[in-house]
Amino acid sequence: MSLNLTLINKKLKDKSPEEIISWAISFAKNPLITTNFRPYEVAILSAVTEVQKDIKVIWCDTGYNTAETYKHAEETIEKLNLNIHLYTPKQTTAHRNVVMGIPSIDDEKHVLFTEQVKLEPFSRAMKEHQPDVWFTNLRKGQTSFRNSIDIVSESKDGIIKVSPFYNWSDEALDHYLEAKNLSNEFTYFDPTKVESNRECGLHI
Repeated sequence: MSLNLTLINKKLKDKSPEEIISWAISFAKNPLITTNFRPYEVAILSAVTEVQKDIKVIWCDTGYNTAETYKHAEETIEKLNLNIHLYTPKQTTAHRNVVMGIPSIDDEKHVLFTEQVKLEPFSRAMKEHQPDVWFTNLRKGQTSFRNSIDIVSESKDGIIKVSPFYNWSDEALDHYLEAKNLSNEFTYFDPTKVESNRECGLHI
């Protein structure tokens, strides 16, 4: 799909998340959302399913989530009646803990670890579902890479990525969740990032 991203982002700059989502859904043939149920993910899950209730929600679970995250995920799935498609690593966490553990970012094994727990399940999901539009909750200010994109961008595979809350602050999202009566959960762990300002690898 060929889109003038500069023009589109200029037009969408002051639009609401609902308007941005509706714009993308209007031409999408096979849209989906990816989620890991990290803090504030519930905002995009709610916003997108309000526009298209049965949209596919791809959950790539690393196997290292906190108990709080798993509880939050179950509650959110039930409350929003999400059309969940779950993807997990091919090797169990228990097995990996014995043979590798969680390597530090300086350990040469960290690349393999990231491939196993995050990149491979994600690639498998995208290959199976072949989306043309991909909704994400990327926001400006999260990482240097994310500061370089915009509301609408394009992945290296040509998928149109739409981030309806791109210009929203945590405070604005707090008000949004309160207005929608949606719960948030901050006890979250990403074993591949370690540092909060590191890019996770799925979006570059």
